[in-house]
Amino acid sequence: MKVAVIGANGQLGADIVRAFAENGDAVTALTHQEIELLNADSVFKSLRELTPELIVNTAAMHHVEKCESEPDRAFAVNAIGARNLALAAREIGAALIHVSTDYVFDGAKKSPYSEQDTPRPLNVYGNSKLAGEYFVRSTTEKHFVLRTSAIYGKHPCRAKGGLNFVELMLKLAKERSGMRVVDSEIVSPTPTADIAKQIVALSRTDAYDLYHATSEGSCSWYEFAREIFALTNTKTNLEVAGPNEFPAKVPRPSYSVLENCVLKKKGLNVFRPWQDGLRDYIEQRAQ
Repeated sequence: MKVAVIGANGQLGADIVRAFAENGDAVTALTHQEIELLNADSVFKSLRELTPELIVNTAAMHHVEKCESEPDRAFAVNAIGARNLALAAREIGAALIHVSTDYVFDGAKKSPYSEQDTPRPLNVYGNSKLAGEYFVRSTTEKHFVLRTSAIYGKHPCRAKGGLNFVELMLKLAKERSGMRVVDSEIVSPTPTADIAKQIVALSRTDAYDLYHATSEGSCSWYEFAREIFALTNTKTNLEVAGPNEFPAKVPRPSYSVLENCVLKKKGLNVFRPWQDGLRDYIEQRAQ
């Protein structure tokens, strides 16, 4: 299969390129230098020349604070950029896999969100990503929209200073005698390698739909940190942060757990418990 991956130098994009290549597919890795999502001419020109059968879009403006201070740009990248891709995909007859986020929900439900739950974003980032979802779903029939949560991978995440949560915790443990982490935010930590495997599996089907795509189970950031230190035999004084000890500059959902209902209903779910994904990540980084 001919596959074009947008945002191929990102944390998720790099693993998706690797997964398709290992699957024997012909993969073209596209970065901002090769394709400009805000420019419809650039999008159409690049994709017409490549004629991929599948386009995977991981590109986004996902720095939450910057999205809040630059809403016009956030909507341009996350919504209009997604629309440009959807229009081009429709024209050339390619399927489009578009990656979205748990931030389309407000976290008030306090039980896992299904694809049937009504989105209610709390911030510009969530609203811009939701707009992108709607553009994709209404523009081209051959679409897979995947919402994921709390991702981490081997490739550096530029928006987070190059450190994912695992690497940040291990770095701080070396620099400090102890640390405090919030237990008031609940997530499903999801390795980018597992998302990539799910995307490859979906690409072999025509089961176009909206999907939740995260690791099984959930934990607080404090519990995630505790598991990281346990698996790496890291000795540090880890404590629960007090209420409002680390006030967020932008409202965020305190509960971001997604249930992979549609994947399971269609027999397509390849995700495993978040602890297993973390264990593999720790083993691979040790090598």
